[in-house]
Amino acid sequence: MQVRWLLPLGVGATMVAQAAYAVQYMTVEQAQQAAFVQGSRFVPVAAAIDTAALGAPDGWRPLIWRVQRDAETVGWFFEDAVIGKSELITYALALDASGKVTSLEVLEYRESHGGEVRLAGWRKQFTGKTAADPVALDRDIRNISGATLSCRHLTEGVHRLLQLYAHVLAAKP
Repeated sequence: MQVRWLLPLGVGATMVAQAAYAVQYMTVEQAQQAAFVQGSRFVPVAAAIDTAALGAPDGWRPLIWRVQRDAETVGWFFEDAVIGKSELITYALALDASGKVTSLEVLEYRESHGGEVRLAGWRKQFTGKTAADPVALDRDIRNISGATLSCRHLTEGVHRLLQLYAHVLAAKP
């Protein structure tokens, strides 16, 4: 009789543990300040985006900020999300005024595996990339064993944002 009660308790505890993997590492505001420490101003941008031309999923709309110091644009900041294996990964990408990646931050990770994409060494390989670079897994971005889908989808997300910058935002004054 005692054994029957332990089994359901163990199964329930396992289900609760799997649901507890969502971790917020940074807020958008913290990521903005970390990426642009010069005391810059973040101006929301509502861009008309042709998502089909960028190879993006239907309904894809990242949040975009123009980063300004005085009247000068010093960069761009994006908040976006991609699917890891089955859950969303929310991340932030910062570009300088010329469209080069200056930082990539994982804001919220909800998967039970693959959180290694949050490690600085993996994220640092995006620094300096532009829309002219391949930004492709196993080409110029290395994979992490056990985190392949998270690596692939984050890499694809960064690639889409770089293309968005090049095709839509770079032309804005």
